Formats: sequence, structure tokens, C-alpha cells
Amino acid sequence: MFNRNRGLRRVAAAASLSLVAGCGVLSGSGAGGGGPIVVGTTSAPSTLDPAGSWDGSWELFRNIYQTLLAYPDGATTPQPDAARSCGFTDSGSRTYRCELRSGMKFADGDALDADAVKYSIDRIRTINAPSGPAGLLGSLDRVQAVGDREVVFHLNKPDATFPFVLATPAMSIVDPDDYPAHSLRKEKSVHGSGPYALKSYEDGKRAELVRNDNYQGFADRQNDAVTIRYFQDSATMVKALRAGDIDVTYRGLAASDIVALQAHRSTDLQLVDGTGMDISYLVFNPKDPWAKIPAVRKAVAQVVDRAAIAHAVYKDTVDPLYSMVPAGLTGHTTGFFDDFGDPSTSKAHKILADAGVTQKVPLTLWYTTDRYGSETASMFQELKQQLDDSGLFTITLRSRPWKTYVVGYQKGEYPVFGRGWFPDFPDADNFIAPFVGQQNALGTPYPSPVITGRLLPRTRGESDRAEGVKDFEEAQQILVNDARLIPLWQGRQYVAASDDISGGERALDPSTIMMMWELHRKTSW
Repeated sequence: MFNRNRGLRRVAAAASLSLVAGCGVLSGSGAGGGGPIVVGTTSAPSTLDPAGSWDGSWELFRNIYQTLLAYPDGATTPQPDAARSCGFTDSGSRTYRCELRSGMKFADGDALDADAVKYSIDRIRTINAPSGPAGLLGSLDRVQAVGDREVVFHLNKPDATFPFVLATPAMSIVDPDDYPAHSLRKEKSVHGSGPYALKSYEDGKRAELVRNDNYQGFADRQNDAVTIRYFQDSATMVKALRAGDIDVTYRGLAASDIVALQAHRSTDLQLVDGTGMDISYLVFNPKDPWAKIPAVRKAVAQVVDRAAIAHAVYKDTVDPLYSMVPAGLTGHTTGFFDDFGDPSTSKAHKILADAGVTQKVPLTLWYTTDRYGSETASMFQELKQQLDDSGLFTITLRSRPWKTYVVGYQKGEYPVFGRGWFPDFPDADNFIAPFVGQQNALGTPYPSPVITGRLLPRTRGESDRAEGVKDFEEAQQILVNDARLIPLWQGRQYVAASDDISGGERALDPSTIMMMWELHRKTSW
């Protein structure tokens, strides 16, 4: 999260595809009436403990926990939130100091001080949960609490991206009295200091958020309460929106539902459309006897037709992607297209033949049924058809719900599996670093000493992210050459809302996480 081309940064910059008709309607300037604003999503949290989550749980965390830095509306770089000020104190980007706001408290009234910040960061690394965010703290040597309000982060190497790491919901500050130091918290409650307190939570069903009167930070809350409802599929969620059971939908709108909303513009619904930075890709497990063969991976890359996936499955609501770094970010390339060109069975056959592979390659492709949208199963059916039709592969498809799916790939059970990625922060670093190294976000070790030992460290010494472009390009070419990760598509972001809701165009931060406090109801004259 850094030079983060935040021209790309938010749906907010996009024009609404359906405008509210009528007159005499103005945006309310404060918290509106009519009960809580109800937001629908298909991305339910996997945990309520920040030390255990490197996934879509962050959407909830942003609103109920607090970080030292975050993104006020319109910000393109992290700004102080729980902190009063933050900054590097040396020219080498190795010592980072934050001063907390005075009188900080958690929602339950407990004091939030420098020791609580240190405790929160330290426990992430101590617990080192398999699905947790400890991997984001690779440049951190130690945290020092100085008095009640000063926190100093001592880094083991230059890292200009560290402020953006601190701004991720992974670095949420928790109450030391309520979160054990050596294990994840199991209770379905939260002790945070964010704009909202969590009033109640039903796993996989709903979260009720109410105003936290102890909150100190930049969020100017435009409502008093938000209820988040978690849906299993887009169709049910959109049906609830049309029926007025929810006010806003975000995360998980299916392509067919987006197309229907675009085609049938009405005066009671609005749709905001903008460029996103979420990506979809395949991961190859080097422990599998077939997936470990570079020629097999490259043959798959040569056969896959991304344009067909984007058009036939996603109705052109996503764009083909030819690099792990999405378009719009400094350092983006089109390496997979440059090296493989258009899909070609004959070229794929030659790749395999040159490597001595003469039989049909059996591969099992795994996907999750309830994480990346309703089209995921259709996308894998399309992939299967493309690969089977080449005559070079025999594809078997398998799937699991997300919670068991995660366990499976962490155990190395899947030869090839699908993953999606919403950035921790919108910078090329965050589309490379999380996927390489012995400990990474994939649960599948990917040693790449040139990337981890030379290229990324060099880019992190550059506060001007454009200075790292050549290194980012070289890193992406290594990923192309290895073909252990094959990018498929880059998403767009859509927010659908009833016509009496304002703030949707401002509600997404640069990492496209929804800031629920920006939403409010309109009021009539």
C-alpha cells in the first residue's frame, strides 16, 4: 500500500450507471433515521480476531477496530487515525514512530495506550496463525512502547511500505485484557476502538454495528448503526435489495445480476461501477507430480483463454489479466501475453513435447464454493472445457466451502487451486510479496531468492514507487518464467444501493474496503 496509483483507487471516482430520478431529494448531513443501514455481502468473516485473518474479514475489522493509520475520504496515502502523528525518524526508512491521540479508549472503556499497540502487533507474530497476517511483518524487528503514547517500530531493513502495512485492518489494535497473547480469541465478540462497536454477531449470517461513543479518529460517521448481512449467493442478495430488505450490496455481485441491473435501470436502485484491483489466479503445487513440471504449467498458461472467461462467464464485468500485478498500478506488465500470446493448442503441444511429456496430463483443479462469487464454479467449468478440448489434459474438478478449502491448501492437498486476492494495499509489492517465500499467503511455499532477496528489498528502499518499476518488471518476468501462478482476470467494483442511500461513491478506501460510516439516508425537503 504506497505510490498506489490511487487514480485507480476507488469506485467512488466512477459515474453512477443509474441515476436517481425525481426532485426534492438532498443528501442528509448527519446520521439518518429509519433504523440501521443494512449492507449485504457474500464475503463473511472467517474470524473476529485480527491475528487470525489475512482475508475478507478485514471488511468488518475496518469498521469495528482501529489502526494507527488508515485512509480518510479522499486520501491517497495512509493518514493518522488512532495515532496523532506518524513518520520515519531516519533517512534510511528503518525507524518508524507514532504518537497516539490522548485519552484513547476501547469501546468498553479500557485505556488504549502504547502498550496495547505493542501487544497487538507482537501477538500477531507470536501466534503466527496459518491464515493470519504475520507475513506482512517481515521487515519488523521489534516494537517499542515509550511511555503511554509513543510507539517506535524498529525495522530490520529499509521498508518504505511499512506505513501501508500499519494501515491494513490486519494491524487492528486489540485490548490486551481480552485477547490472549499466545492463541486466537474464540469468543464471538469484539473489544476494539473503531467507529462502531459490535453489538451482536451470528457467524455467517449477520453483524450488528452500533456507534462507539469512545471512538477518537478521523471517521465522520453519517449514521448511527449498520447491520451487515452475509449471503451465500448473489441472486438471493439482489432479491433482498429489490425487496427493500437490505439497502446496499457489496462484494459478491454476480455478473448476471450486474448486467441485469445495468439493463433495467430504475428509479429505485443505483449502481456505481469502477475499476477494481481484485484479481483471480491459479496456484500450482510443486509437491504434485504433474503440477511440479514447468512445461505442464506453461502449457496450461498457453491454452487458457482469459478473454473467453471474461466474456462467457463474467459477461465482461471483469478484464483479462496477464500479470499478477493488475493494470493501473505502477510497474504493471503484460508478461503472460508477451511470452505466450493468444491461446494456442499447437504451441502448448510443443511445450510439452519438448519436455518429453507425450501423454495426456491428468490434473485436478480445486475451487471454493462460497468465497469469490457465484461465477467461480462456472469459471472452473470453462477452464476444464478449454483444457480438455486441447486434447493435452484430462481435468477433474473438485470444490469445498471456504473454511475447509483453506485447511486443504494449507496442507498441500490440492495439485492446482484457484485463489482470489484483494490487495492489502494498492501497490505492485502487494501483488508479488504475499505469494513468494517460504511463508506466504498461499500456504504453498514458493522460494524465489532473487525476488525476496534482491528485487523487493530494493524497491522498498524507494519512497518514490516509480523508482522501483524496473525491479517490479523483473520480478513479474520471474513469475512468468516459473508459471507457478497464472493470473486470470482483474475485477471491477460494483456497489448497488437503493435510491435513498447516499455515500456509496465515497465509501471505499484505496484498498476497496467499505467504510460503513460514509453511508447515510437521504432526506426529503
